[in-house]
Amino acid sequence: MGTPLHLAVALDGTGWHPASWREPLARPAETLSPRYWMDLVGQAEQGLLDFVTIEDGLTLQSDHPFRADNRTDRVRGRLDAVLIASRVAPRTHHIGLVPTVITTYTEPFHASKAIATLDYVSTGRAGVRVQVASRRDAAAHFGRRHLPEDRTAVSAELFAEADEYVEVLRRLWDSWEDDAEIRDVATGRFIDRNKLHYIDFEGVSFSVKGPSITPRPPQGQPIVAALGHVDPAYRLIAGSADVGFVTPHSAEEVTALVDTVAAPRPADAPAVRVFADLVVFLDGTLDAARARRGRLDELAGTQYRSDAEIFVGTPAQLADLLEAWHTAGASGFRLRPASIPHDLQQITDVLVPDLQRRGLFRQSYEASTLRGLLGLPRPANRYTTV
Repeated sequence: MGTPLHLAVALDGTGWHPASWREPLARPAETLSPRYWMDLVGQAEQGLLDFVTIEDGLTLQSDHPFRADNRTDRVRGRLDAVLIASRVAPRTHHIGLVPTVITTYTEPFHASKAIATLDYVSTGRAGVRVQVASRRDAAAHFGRRHLPEDRTAVSAELFAEADEYVEVLRRLWDSWEDDAEIRDVATGRFIDRNKLHYIDFEGVSFSVKGPSITPRPPQGQPIVAALGHVDPAYRLIAGSADVGFVTPHSAEEVTALVDTVAAPRPADAPAVRVFADLVVFLDGTLDAARARRGRLDELAGTQYRSDAEIFVGTPAQLADLLEAWHTAGASGFRLRPASIPHDLQQITDVLVPDLQRRGLFRQSYEASTLRGLLGLPRPANRYTTV
């Protein structure tokens, strides 16, 4: 009987393989409909997953990470991730909702209000995945900044900005004390003005007065997550995130990456929950999974590649890998379904029961908030004086 692991799925269109929309069970005509997203998140909740992340961006999707590709045979176009999460929230009851927010061109004041609102409409199940945008076609939409030519310099600058961004988010969420709202009809006092606080943040990238216009969220501070590939991103995870997504390709890399993001963590801070990302092609047999990947690659006209490990096999074989990587130090796993709904159903209907039989996954939801599911305490308010 092992220590239970955490499990999430990353939702993006019809799946992470660029030809997934051409699969027989795919629903490409519905990706802009509320029903589609409610079905996907509902399926994930049936599998007792900790949370879903919802991808977003400021440019059309592209096979190339740093520029447009002008392909017309791929899924292009998406809805706003925060609004998807807000639409889905009232139709779910337990699963965490973690939309992506682009820190590079989105003001932290606006994001703090949106995620606080999501925490209210989901009754404490909100998070946010912060992501930077370094593509020049994204910058062209805004015309407000010039990015350095050196990609290393761009990375360092944008992740330093993201670190400030998260600090502003947390301060704004704390800018109302938990009991700031009195709502006393007899005296006519709705709020205690002494329990609303200026945050007076002055940084390199942001100057924010505060307070927020939204009362402190149910979780105190919704979960903050980030994906790490490079040192500046690892520093962001270590210093600012509750959950870090990493992309190891072996158990040894899992241990090394956990050490990388855990070492700089303050001693009195809760440990960051490190999730290993994997793209998954899951079928009843290894041959079937390989054949499906081959068919999708042929449709796409190129072999699928990813920053994350690409797993091709059966749910039982994946459970073996997750168990080994969990032993190596991963708190949990964020699985990227190669095609939806097929691989999502394999996760919830086959992988999860296997993990449960091994004592590695919950039998039911045991907490009412996302922080509770992840074993993270509700943070104290930095501005409370009494």
